[in-house]
Amino acid sequence: MNRHMSFDRLHNFRDLGGYPTADGRTVRWGRLYRSDSLGKLRESQESGQGGDWEKFLGLGIGAVIDLRYPWEIEGKGRVPEHPSFAYHNLSIEHRPYDQAALGPEVETGPFLAEKFMEVAEDGVKEIRTALEVIAAVEEAPVVFHCASGKDRTGEIAALVLGLLGVSESVIVEDFTLTGLATERLLADWRADHPGQEPRWPGYGRAPAEVMRLFLAALNERYGSIHGYVTGTLGVDETTIETLRRNLLER
Repeated sequence: MNRHMSFDRLHNFRDLGGYPTADGRTVRWGRLYRSDSLGKLRESQESGQGGDWEKFLGLGIGAVIDLRYPWEIEGKGRVPEHPSFAYHNLSIEHRPYDQAALGPEVETGPFLAEKFMEVAEDGVKEIRTALEVIAAVEEAPVVFHCASGKDRTGEIAALVLGLLGVSESVIVEDFTLTGLATERLLADWRADHPGQEPRWPGYGRAPAEVMRLFLAALNERYGSIHGYVTGTLGVDETTIETLRRNLLER
């Protein structure tokens, strides 16, 4: 199956299925998706063409988790309402910053890994709720997203895949797949900022070093993804088992 799903306006919509786990099982296809901003679907709906919107509805999504700040949603819009799915705005990042405005001296890997750790420490309530929402939707698929589908989305993907028993090397590989969407994400930024270029060379990019450094820091501080989720987030083992039951091949 194709992990990357083709949309006109969504550039980074991916299925998290097919990844192997340590116990010999596989993450189920068509159950958990990650994406860039689903607010772009409103453009498809309002244009009268509706291709992206109809394709999205055809996935049978049961829950959408929007990881952006409320002010991002106000400025860029959110996924259109529809009775087929529940919408959750869970802003896991609490310290806003402008990636595009960073200077070229900022090293992508260490900088973003540190930001990921900030999110892990600041967004305890929201991250816990996101994991609980993902675990609770039994048969309908779930999609979670931020703006580019890279950092906040990548962090949630890493936690979920880790809880499912996917290896760290595969989690890192999944993170880097955003690189296939980088040029289209940059094109969106340029369209919003005519005549400008991002100052930061790392903008829109997803080098493996970011996720490797983040996972190393998480392991050093909390012992493991499981240790962080159960100890710091307070997610119970029943929820984790439900997550595994719903998202792993039986």
